[in-house]
Amino acid sequence: MCSQQMGRRSALRWLVIPVLFCAPLLVHAFQSGPIRSTKNVLIISEVGTSSPAPATIVRELVSALSAEHEFQVNLYVESVDTPAFQDEASELKAEQQLHAKYQNRNIGVIVALGPSPIVFMSHFADSFLPGVPVIFCASSQEQTGYLKLGPRFTGSWLQLDPEKTVDAALNLLPETKEAIIVGGSSAFDKINESVVRTSLRSYPRSVEFQYWTDLTMPVLLDRLRHLSGDTIVLYVSLFADAAGNRFINTATSLPLVTEASAVPVFGMSDTYLGRGIAGGYVLDYTEQGRIAGEDALEILHGKSASTIPIRFVPGAYMFDARQLHRWKLPERNLPAGSTVLYEDGSLWQHIKWTVMVSALLLLSLGSLTVYLLYNRRQLKRVRNEQARLSGMLINAQEEERKRLAAELHDDFSQRLVVLSLQLEAEAQKLPGSSTKGLHAILDAVGELGSDLHTLSHLLHSSTLERLGLVAGLNAFCEEFTAQHNIPVDFSYENVPESVAPEMALCLFRITQEALRNISKHSRASRARVVLDTVDNCLHLSICDDGTGFDGGDPAVKQGLGLLSMAERARLIGGRFEISSAPGAGTTIDVSTPVPATVPIGDRSYGDIAHRPLSPEHS
Repeated sequence: MCSQQMGRRSALRWLVIPVLFCAPLLVHAFQSGPIRSTKNVLIISEVGTSSPAPATIVRELVSALSAEHEFQVNLYVESVDTPAFQDEASELKAEQQLHAKYQNRNIGVIVALGPSPIVFMSHFADSFLPGVPVIFCASSQEQTGYLKLGPRFTGSWLQLDPEKTVDAALNLLPETKEAIIVGGSSAFDKINESVVRTSLRSYPRSVEFQYWTDLTMPVLLDRLRHLSGDTIVLYVSLFADAAGNRFINTATSLPLVTEASAVPVFGMSDTYLGRGIAGGYVLDYTEQGRIAGEDALEILHGKSASTIPIRFVPGAYMFDARQLHRWKLPERNLPAGSTVLYEDGSLWQHIKWTVMVSALLLLSLGSLTVYLLYNRRQLKRVRNEQARLSGMLINAQEEERKRLAAELHDDFSQRLVVLSLQLEAEAQKLPGSSTKGLHAILDAVGELGSDLHTLSHLLHSSTLERLGLVAGLNAFCEEFTAQHNIPVDFSYENVPESVAPEMALCLFRITQEALRNISKHSRASRARVVLDTVDNCLHLSICDDGTGFDGGDPAVKQGLGLLSMAERARLIGGRFEISSAPGAGTTIDVSTPVPATVPIGDRSYGDIAHRPLSPEHS
C-alpha cells in the first residue's frame, strides 16, 4: 500500500508544492562527446518524494536516467495534496496552474506517481501538456477505479492482494478468530480501505474482520492495547485520524500502532518492513521504480508510449525476523519463497565476524608474543655471553694484577732490598765525609721500595686474600687515609663470617675505585665506608662530603670508572646506584644477594648476575 505523508492543506483544498530537482539534477558533464540535447522530466507525486514509497521509485528512476550519456536530463517534481482531486473545480484550477507553468518547458515525459495523479492525468489527457507521454506507477488498478487510459499512457500497476497477507498471518497464528483492519480517515486512506474491503468481502476462511478506520488516534491505540490473543492486526494506511489530525504514515502512525498493539501487526507495503510489522504479501516499489526508469529512457529516445507494454508488478512475501522472534511466530510456517529480513542467523552467523576478528587479533598477538619471546631469549643469551666475557675479562685482569703484584713483591722488591744492602755495605767502607751522597741514594731506594710495596698492595691485597672482606676494606681505608690525608671512616655490621671470594673482590675493587675518584675529583674533607647486611643482601655504601656533580649528566654516567664499578656489581648479581648533586657530595650504593658464590668468569655466572633482589632492594 502506498505509504507517504499527506501534503499540507490550503485554503482552496489544493496545494501545489513545487520541489524542483532541476537546475539540473542529472547532469552528465563529462561525456565522450558534446551534449546533443536536453530532456526534461516532470514527476507529479501524490504526497511528495521524501516519503519511503515515492522516494524508492524516484531513486530507481534517477539511477536509470543517470546512466544515460546521450543527453542531459532535468528533473522537475510537483507534490499535490490528495483532497485537491475531490471536486472538478479544484482539479480544473490545478490543471490550469500546472499547464501554465510547464507548457513552455519542453517536457519530454510525465511520471504520474500515485492514484490521484494518475486520475488527474486521465481527466486532462487532452488538455494538460497534450502529446507528452505519461508513465504511471505507485498505484493499483483498484485504487484508480480501473481507469481506461489512452495511448499516451504506459507504466506498471501494483497488484494488491490483502487475502495473501491474511492467509500468511493465519498460517503463523492458526488460532486467530478476528482480524482488525487499521486505517485512517483521509481520502487516500479511504481509497485503500475500499480496496481492502472489496478484496476481503468473500474471504473463504473463518475469521471475522473489523474495520477500525474512523477512530481518533488515542482511542485506536487504547483499543490496540487490549486486544485478545486470538486476534491479528492488518495495517493499511493512516494519514489522518477521525479528528482530522494529520500524521506521517510510515514514520509516525505505523510505529505508534505497532508499539501499542498487544498482537502481531501485518502490512502490505515493503516500506512498512523494519518499522514494526511482522510482514505480509507486500508491494514492491523498487521494481516499479526500475520499470519507470526503463520506460522513461525508451520514451526519451523517441519510442511511443503506446508501443511500450503496460506491466503488472506482483507483490512478494517478506517478513521481519525480529518481529517473528518477538511474537514467537515459527518461520517454518511461512509461505514458500518468503524473504526474511533482519535475520540474526545462527549463533555462528551472529558472532562469526567477532570470532574471525578476534582470532586474527589473537594470531597477531601470538605472533608478536613469539617474536618478543624470541628476542628476549636472544637478548638474554647476549647478556649472559656479555656477563661471561666480562667475568672472564675481570678474572683475567685480576690474575694479571696478582701476577704483577707477586712480581713486584718477590722480584723487584727483593732486588731493591739487595741493592740497598749492597749500598749500605759500600757506605761503611768509605770515610764518613764521603757517605752523605750515598745515604741519599739509600733513602731514595728505600722510598722506591715502599712505593713498590704500596703498588703491589693496590694491585692485589694480601690482607683481603688472607683475612677476608672486612679486614681488607679496613686496611685499605687506613692506607688511603694515610696516603691522601682524607679521613675515611669504616664501619660494618652483620657481615657474614665468610663472603665468597669473587664477591669480596668485586666489593673491594668498587671501594678502591670510589675512594680513588674521591681523591681525584671531589675535594672532600671526609669519606665514609659502610658494610652491612639487610634482608639477606650485602650492602656497601661509600659517601663523601665533596663538591658532587650533576647526577643527570650522561657524560658523567658514561665515565670509565663508574661503568667499571657498575659492571662489577652486575656480575655478582647486584644493583649499583649513584646519587649526587652539586655541593651535596656523592653516595654510591651497592646491594648484592649474599649467596653469590660462583667464581667470576664461570659460564653460569650470568645467572647469578640476573638473580632478583629481595623486595627491599628490588
